[in-house]
Amino acid sequence: MRIEIPVDPDAEEARRWLIDELAKPEYRAAEPSWFDRLMQRIGEWLGELFSGAGGVPQPFVIGIVVLIVVVLVVIGLLVFGVPRLRRRRAAQVPLFEDGDVRGLDELRRAAALAAQRGDWPLAIEERFRALARGLTERELVRVHPGTTAHAIAAAATTPFPEHAAGLQLAARAFDEVRYLGRSGGAAEYEQLTALETVIATTPPVDTVAHGPAVPV
Repeated sequence: MRIEIPVDPDAEEARRWLIDELAKPEYRAAEPSWFDRLMQRIGEWLGELFSGAGGVPQPFVIGIVVLIVVVLVVIGLLVFGVPRLRRRRAAQVPLFEDGDVRGLDELRRAAALAAQRGDWPLAIEERFRALARGLTERELVRVHPGTTAHAIAAAATTPFPEHAAGLQLAARAFDEVRYLGRSGGAAEYEQLTALETVIATTPPVDTVAHGPAVPV
């Protein structure tokens, strides 16, 4: 039979035990973060303003609240809205003379589906369109209806000079399957897919604001 011995610590021992207990990870994880404390202080400050603490005039309180809301809206647009708006606007720029406005993901899916069917001319064409769309969405090149594949490839060599040869080969493959009736093939498609993927995941050498204008 086990007998529990009562513990009666003095004040100093009890304080040390309490400090040791509160230092455990589960208590540390429950502590509010700096962001929680900041939001709590802002909430308390706004509560004091609305309650009229300190004799602050009501119009001044309303003006401060409106200013805070405007600042938060602007920050939200800058962080979340503007990049999405730019991507949407870039996806709406027509590619080539047929006015293709599909986005990057849609073009990649179309290329993959064509490759699964063994339709290599369409797969190569769609993959090059994906390459061009990715460049425009990142604002690395600027196109307009009628811009040629070779013009896009030439402009893309500025941010990606190490891929200059591959870009020109990709543009030639696009022109050949689209305009000259070549059948292309799996190897050609795989090369273009690898090029599109590496360019999409590689930082440009020198990003110019809004991208260079692409000649016709």
